[in-house]
Amino acid sequence: MPTAVKPHRRRRAANMAAHMRRLTHRYRAVINKNLTSRISLRGCLSRSYSQVQTDFSSNQVRRTFTDFFHDLYQHIIVPSSPVRPRGDPSLLFVNAGMNQFKPIFLGAADPRSEMATYRRVVNSQKCVRAGGKHNDLEDVGRDVYHHTFFEMLGNWSFGDYFKEEACIMAWRLLTEEYRIPPERLYVSYFAGDTTSGLPADEETRHIWLSMGVPSDHLLPFGMRDNFWEMGEIGPCGPCTEIHYDHIGGRNAASLVNADSPDVVEIWNLVFMQYNREADHSLRSLPQFSVDTGMGLERLVTILQGQRSNYDTDLFTPLLSAIQQCSNCPEYRGRTGEADVGKVDMAYRVVADHVRTLSVCIADGVYPGMSGAELVLRRILRRAVRFSTEVLQAPEGALASLVPTVARILGDAYPELHKETDRIMDIINENEAQFLSSLKQGRRVIDRTLQRLEKNDTLFPAPVAWSLHRNLGFPLDLIGLMLEEKGLSVDQQALYELAIENEKCQVQTSIGDTLVHLDLHSLAQLQSGEVPHTDDSPKYHYSLAQDGKYVFQPCHATVQALYCGQSLVSKVAGGQRCGVVLDRTCFYAEQGGQSHDQGFFIRDGLPDILYPVEAVQLAGGYVVHQVTAAEVLRKGDQVQLYVDEPQRLACMVKHTATHVLNFVLRQLLGPSVEQRGSHVAADRLRFDFSVKGSLSIPQLQEIERSIHNIITENNAVYIEEVPLARAKDIPGLRTVDELYPDPVRVVSVAVPVADLFNSQTDRRTSVELCCGTHLLRTGEIGDLVIISERQMVKGISRIVAVTGDDAREAREAGQVLTQEVESLLARLAVVASPSLADAHRLAKEVGILTDAVDCTPIPQWKRRELQTRLKGLQRTTNTSIRKLETKEAAVEAQSLFKKNGNKTIVVDTVDTDSISVLMKTVNQYSDRAPGTLVMLLSHQQPSGKVLCACQVPKGFSALSASDWALTVCTRLGGNAGGSATVAKGTGSVADLTEALRCAEEYAQDKTQNIH
Repeated sequence: MPTAVKPHRRRRAANMAAHMRRLTHRYRAVINKNLTSRISLRGCLSRSYSQVQTDFSSNQVRRTFTDFFHDLYQHIIVPSSPVRPRGDPSLLFVNAGMNQFKPIFLGAADPRSEMATYRRVVNSQKCVRAGGKHNDLEDVGRDVYHHTFFEMLGNWSFGDYFKEEACIMAWRLLTEEYRIPPERLYVSYFAGDTTSGLPADEETRHIWLSMGVPSDHLLPFGMRDNFWEMGEIGPCGPCTEIHYDHIGGRNAASLVNADSPDVVEIWNLVFMQYNREADHSLRSLPQFSVDTGMGLERLVTILQGQRSNYDTDLFTPLLSAIQQCSNCPEYRGRTGEADVGKVDMAYRVVADHVRTLSVCIADGVYPGMSGAELVLRRILRRAVRFSTEVLQAPEGALASLVPTVARILGDAYPELHKETDRIMDIINENEAQFLSSLKQGRRVIDRTLQRLEKNDTLFPAPVAWSLHRNLGFPLDLIGLMLEEKGLSVDQQALYELAIENEKCQVQTSIGDTLVHLDLHSLAQLQSGEVPHTDDSPKYHYSLAQDGKYVFQPCHATVQALYCGQSLVSKVAGGQRCGVVLDRTCFYAEQGGQSHDQGFFIRDGLPDILYPVEAVQLAGGYVVHQVTAAEVLRKGDQVQLYVDEPQRLACMVKHTATHVLNFVLRQLLGPSVEQRGSHVAADRLRFDFSVKGSLSIPQLQEIERSIHNIITENNAVYIEEVPLARAKDIPGLRTVDELYPDPVRVVSVAVPVADLFNSQTDRRTSVELCCGTHLLRTGEIGDLVIISERQMVKGISRIVAVTGDDAREAREAGQVLTQEVESLLARLAVVASPSLADAHRLAKEVGILTDAVDCTPIPQWKRRELQTRLKGLQRTTNTSIRKLETKEAAVEAQSLFKKNGNKTIVVDTVDTDSISVLMKTVNQYSDRAPGTLVMLLSHQQPSGKVLCACQVPKGFSALSASDWALTVCTRLGGNAGGSATVAKGTGSVADLTEALRCAEEYAQDKTQNIH
């Protein structure tokens, strides 16, 4: 490999700063093309500093990194992406700096986006490793270097520089800018792998040797340590890692990659040159890239002369704030057995977790019940436990730390300052909920322990799992509480329940069945100079004078066929394939809008339809998923036909979504932020940040405001504008997406050109959007919110329908309102209902409640009707209880006259209600406290038997549950209860034998005590 910067690279960097040119000249002068005879660069790249400089603040360290690559090597500084991955369902959180650049590595970046122009990039990325493949949650606090949230410093080259330049830049930054003594640094490289057929990375080894790295500081390692892979499939390659020896003054080569806290990896330089295929083979990438990552926390620890990440300025202000709001001594940095009471561990847990909570909530990930939200919920609850139980901090202490987090990280991530109040509110609400759940969970554990036999040592796994899954009770806390009582959970049974739960959550996604262009096929298309698909015809429609939309026809040529993981020249009838055309009027799924459906026909075969099942966008190519009806060849001419009703329905929902977004912000305030949306033909879904669920008046006002905009029949203006200029539009609504340049601006009622006029003061809906929209708002027809609920604390989801569906929802709401009013009227007429009448009314209330809950009606109407029905349910339930008590009193009186104070009473009652039977038993026992009572009810003609029994409290000779179970088992049924009261059911034609069995069992048990 040539040692100097290659000529074509110099041309690409012709405008590089003068000092960069001088640096390049210097390197060219001392690096020879012959790798075996390189001249040492110790003099210029490995300056020795006997002591590590300790005057760097964390902000300086971060800024020095980005400035170094930007100023000296012309890297673009790209802001950190949010910790919620953009369109990547394989990840719960962004866990590496390269995540946001995945489309580039996969060759799928939108060619119109800024990302497609990236060649050299640098940034500091917010990362979370908790849940999924990379999960550090349970390790946090036990040592002084694990974190759930951390910052990854990284520089990237996408088809630009490669190994040599990457190594030179890294070494210069560490030894010259950060002034780390070179003798403390060790470098590992890939030793090769015979199983994979991969040779040792001798090229990288020679590069390091030529730069002056001593051979005894240069170490080979295998696949596990020095070969990096994105996932099961995808780009990968050898890596070289730089390690730091905290001690110094020795040869620490044997401690590299040995899990020693004294010698730690600080920087990983990955050379992306292969792709891991689906069959696990490796293919050379069409474009080589560099992906590096260095943890900020670990680097700051070194540059501030510390051994623990928690002793740096990223954490010390937090630890001080924790001490001020807790009843514990100050943090001392102890671990293991030296950390008595796990106080210092608790400090580390709380400090780490409140950083994670702050960053995640600021980025729109709130504690919840699934996916990333569930992981964040566990993090919050773990922090609360350590804060309240170990540090003895009062409720609310955790949230009080958020302003400190914002002061530490806010300069780099200003959203923390903006969202401080919201973060604190969400933490406080979730903490209060968890503390309540802890009390409830402890009561459940205590009740369960009371029911266990004295010699039981295993706590029921189903109860433990229910506490964990439903109340969020940490399993380790359950274990600790049981350990104090000499018990444990059945771990095998618990494991089986967890596996079963995981199986239930696995769902087959339609995305698994889609045809995806792999990166080699994308590169083949690009190298074959196949132009990107022109999809502008998807916007070619107009509004005719009769008010109908006219979609222009589209004629296209088959540019490529993708089948069986490769590009082919033709496909046979019945084969499923991806079709790439030179132009298309089909909308590919993006921007939250569903893809178009429809079909195309080949020229000359007008009767044979090729149905388009799905449409995707990959690297500028629109891929139509088709099951070929007949042979289809590259070069065939086709006519495209979009399913116009489905497309129009999506257009209606998309424009309605923009209007809804605008109205929500107008009515609820600027704190409302879009957190997700999806537009389909049948309904729209919109997620947004709001403190609590919307009230009935708010829902009504939202619908009224939207109806006014629909009635005004405002024009919808759409225009392409340079991205930089578009971002200057006042009141612009954007979401976390990568926008193309130029970008489409969608404005309701105000022409796009007027938006830039400072004198235009009309507030309106303005968004950057690639979707298809109506041309006038009147076409929405009507909009009804049929659902609104809090998905997690602080994020609500609205589901709405439009047009005829909205009208039908309103009509259904009116019908249900009339039915509720009719039921209320009938209830008012019946002054003194019988028990049968009361049960019938209660059943009607239940049926009507189900209808109100499940029928698409206006959500504000649903809430009104639910409130009225709950009142009705309470009224009927109270009436039933009173009537049952009255009936039971009559039955008990009659039975007492018949049996008196006998020791054992076994008798029958004529009722079809187990509740009446239980109440009769209770009242009889109140009259005769020393009597053992069992009552049976035999229903005809079904033969079903109801059983209820009660024994005196503290009566040890006979358990009510055993008595009922014995009798009901003889009846082919089952029973349950406590030692005092129990009930059950069975079935028999003749009750005589059951009555005899019940009495004999009780007599036998009571005789044994004499």
